[in-house]
Amino acid sequence: MAPGGSACKEVLESYSTDYDVAMAKLDNNSTPTRATTGSGGKQGIYSTNGVHELLECPVCTCLMYPPIHQCPNGHTLCSNCKIRVLNCCPTCRYDLGNIRCLALEKVAESLELPCTYQSLGCNDIFPYYSKLKHEQHCRFRPYNCPYAGSECSVTGDIPTLVAHLKDDHKVDMHDGCTFNHRYVKSNPHEVENATWMLTVFNCFGRQFCLHFEAFQLGMAPVYMAFLRFMGDENEAKKFSYSLEVGANGRKLIWQGIPRSIRDSHKKVRDSQDGLIIQRNLALYFSGAEREELKLRVTGRIWKEE
Repeated sequence: MAPGGSACKEVLESYSTDYDVAMAKLDNNSTPTRATTGSGGKQGIYSTNGVHELLECPVCTCLMYPPIHQCPNGHTLCSNCKIRVLNCCPTCRYDLGNIRCLALEKVAESLELPCTYQSLGCNDIFPYYSKLKHEQHCRFRPYNCPYAGSECSVTGDIPTLVAHLKDDHKVDMHDGCTFNHRYVKSNPHEVENATWMLTVFNCFGRQFCLHFEAFQLGMAPVYMAFLRFMGDENEAKKFSYSLEVGANGRKLIWQGIPRSIRDSHKKVRDSQDGLIIQRNLALYFSGAEREELKLRVTGRIWKEE
């Protein structure tokens, strides 16, 4: 480590250097523009001249938010990466200590940046410290692939995911707002490895995912069918659906609102927000021999006025 006195001098100089570099970039490049933001925005510097690059963590390359740390030589990094590098500066190998880069945090206050999802349709511009919160709930942020039964990492907008489900997961695609599906399982007693089935319906110009699966609910094996909407929650609430299964003069009926694919498949399943059929009743619906599962699930989707 550098001696205490020189370390203090270096730290003071690094604060000045960070601020001077940031201001110099503002002066030497194109004149910063001031842009009107969406809700919660304020006036500030909306610049594409590279100042925001100072705020990129050299380890994870993400934008840094307070506390921004620096080593005695002025190299900066984010608080998460400070832990990852074991408190050792990845640039000069000095111990990081607990030095805050207040100058860089102050520079960040003056910046306004476009939403990360600008290319997907979001035209809002936000103060630096509001941008992250907005992006966590931005309606233009990509959706996760709704396919269940595999760890699929694909993300994208709805048309991209529809094509992905069809081409890569070979999911059945149907047009119409009513359906009549038959599910057959040769060994209904085995549910240790969950069985998933997914069908996509194009209805009212939107897409809906019909899930059917077997899993353990506590100690009891059950079957469950539910619908998810390929869009945001506020749009999903504009629709309703019903599911019906039965035989031998008996039936189960479920009616609900489709869940958005913003909610993970596991979250919807674990909340039991759908038609649940106990195994004994499912076998009763399947026929007297009870040797295989044969369930016919009918349903309807409609739009609420």
